[in-house]
Amino acid sequence: MIHAVPPVELSQLASAAPDWRRTAVCRRLLVGALVLLQTLVATYFLLSVLPYHGGTWVEISLAGVFALLFAWISVGFWVAMLGFVLRCRGGDRASLLRRVAPDLLSATPLARTAIVMPIYHEPVARSLAGLRAVYRSLERTGELAHFDFYILSDSRDAEVWLEEQATWAALCAELNAEGRLFYRRRTLNLKHKSGNIADFLRRWGRRYRYMAVLDADSLMEGETLVRMVRLMQRNPRVGILQTSPGLINARTLFARNQQFASQLYGPLFSQGLAALQLGEAAFWGHNAVLRVAPFMAHCGLRTLPGRGLFSGPVLSHDFVEAAYMGRAGYEVWLEPELGGSYEESPPTLVDELTRDRRWSKGNLQHLWLLFRSRGLRFAHRMALINGIMAYLASPLWLLFLALTTVETARLVLWPIDYFPEPGRLFPLWPEWHPQRAGALVAITLGLLLIPKLLAAIDMLVQRRATQFGGAWRMLGSVGIETLFSALLAPIRMLSHSRYVVEALCNASLRWAGQNRSGELGWRRALLSQGAGSLLALAWAGFALWLKPAFFVWSLPVALPLILAAPIFVLMSRMDAGAWLRRGGWLANPGERQAPLEMTALVNSTDSAFAQAIIHPRINALQVALARHRRGAGRAEAMHELRSRCLKEGPDALDAASRRLLAADADSLRWLHTNVWRAGRGSPWSELLGRYCGAVAWPVLNAATPVVPVPGSGTTPVMRRAALRAGR
Repeated sequence: MIHAVPPVELSQLASAAPDWRRTAVCRRLLVGALVLLQTLVATYFLLSVLPYHGGTWVEISLAGVFALLFAWISVGFWVAMLGFVLRCRGGDRASLLRRVAPDLLSATPLARTAIVMPIYHEPVARSLAGLRAVYRSLERTGELAHFDFYILSDSRDAEVWLEEQATWAALCAELNAEGRLFYRRRTLNLKHKSGNIADFLRRWGRRYRYMAVLDADSLMEGETLVRMVRLMQRNPRVGILQTSPGLINARTLFARNQQFASQLYGPLFSQGLAALQLGEAAFWGHNAVLRVAPFMAHCGLRTLPGRGLFSGPVLSHDFVEAAYMGRAGYEVWLEPELGGSYEESPPTLVDELTRDRRWSKGNLQHLWLLFRSRGLRFAHRMALINGIMAYLASPLWLLFLALTTVETARLVLWPIDYFPEPGRLFPLWPEWHPQRAGALVAITLGLLLIPKLLAAIDMLVQRRATQFGGAWRMLGSVGIETLFSALLAPIRMLSHSRYVVEALCNASLRWAGQNRSGELGWRRALLSQGAGSLLALAWAGFALWLKPAFFVWSLPVALPLILAAPIFVLMSRMDAGAWLRRGGWLANPGERQAPLEMTALVNSTDSAFAQAIIHPRINALQVALARHRRGAGRAEAMHELRSRCLKEGPDALDAASRRLLAADADSLRWLHTNVWRAGRGSPWSELLGRYCGAVAWPVLNAATPVVPVPGSGTTPVMRRAALRAGR
């Protein structure tokens, strides 16, 4: 029996102030001063390049936008530099992991921990195969008894949730995990993922001291989970412990490019970010362990009370939850040295941008929280600003391009204005300094490219270049990744700019499951990027008409946008990714030694709805998990619907009808019995034939009882799990 775990109160924690705060302040002041100095110098260079040196409103606007964007780039540069220095010194001595000796950590007792996986219309076989790998990995540590697993579904499509339930039952049987691996599907999908987690905590949160959150594409090694729980046990001030997951399992060209960047550059940036934030890190929503009691007490998210964008549920919840945990006095740590934490990249740029459309609206909501939430720590406010700038930077870049176009047009189409300011007594002569312009471009490119070269040097120093195909292939792959990133940057800029405008206009979003594997067709690529390509073509044509030199300057931005559709299709191709893999390009450590086993659990061409009706064991499971509808009117309507299903077959029903039948226990039981009594002329004949194989099945009549297949019923433990999972 699981007993409730009392919450950890701050009065029980050590009274001494944490020793990391002084280190964090010094590091932040140093990085802030370097960013400010670098930005001032670069802005001065820009003003000296402009013809009127900031003497017009266009040039003042250009300088202001440039300063914001340059500071944004500069922050990333110095975070990478800090990470490089610390990795050369063997790691960060102020990190949480360095506080406890390895032998003392391994002797720390564990506590009850729930591993939860919220899913919504995800590829079922892949998602639960990942959970199976985590379960097996924990089993190998010998500490499985301290962990329970929860699959928390928000799926609305009957085909999806029936497959989830059948695969969960098969997984329980395979792992002998009945009573340890639970499934629950919410009937009311409120507040998306954060609402799903909140629903779990209200029902079962008090049974556990810790909670590990996984996404549908997450993988974590059992040893990593055990170490994280022990670190939380040794440090009762810690409310959230976040890992730095690396990307794995990439097959398309786009995903391989993202995976290479994650595996090569990620350690450098993660180390620098963790060193800068220390105990005031951000929570990324998955691959992390949370202390349940303070999370339940302090991290509840209320509906935003404003208007438009600033109304409704908080969409990007993770950064806010970390900020609330810090406000309550608990620490949030990012520990990149833990390792053993993985996730997957969207397979195509379209899928990434679809996800970014949701994230952009959620991150812009943080503007409300910045000004309306009191008591937030400075580092967490900066994390919120960082999330906002991740999308706001794109319209700022677009504005910068528009202002440069206006400035060029003024100089070419209009006579030179020697008195741009009213009341000026002396003329202002326009000046051009191409050498300074070239130096400014070189500095900006250096801020973007130097961290990539430092990451490659770091792997050479760590003697890990062979994991990336060797030194020369690793450096060549850096060049390939840089080229692809340069091609994708303008496309992301234009798409993110549109998403920001949509968010500010409070455009409604459709929350759907993510595509985890599949290529992209020409039609979808053209529909996604056709308008942007036409806009870029018009801009390039105007630049050519205006001034040939300006046209050449515009090509690095305009050309990728014009060719966006072919770029989308090419980078979504699995054969292109496989070709690079065979040549050893864009290689990564996970390809040489897979971190966790990736196996499919279900391999069937029949729909989950058909399996739920035909397969005796699956039908018994689905009946146990469904509900019994009440009311004479509803019963009559359901009888008409299931009679139609029996007569016309499952393909004759729309998604809403299948959803109603799949949620009704009596209909599932009735259909199972009558489908097996149907004759060979029934629409179900072919499906029954595939189930029975070459063995002919008897044609039954209404007087013949249907004998269950041995083992078709659910076990008592399974039935209790179904009830415990929220029936």
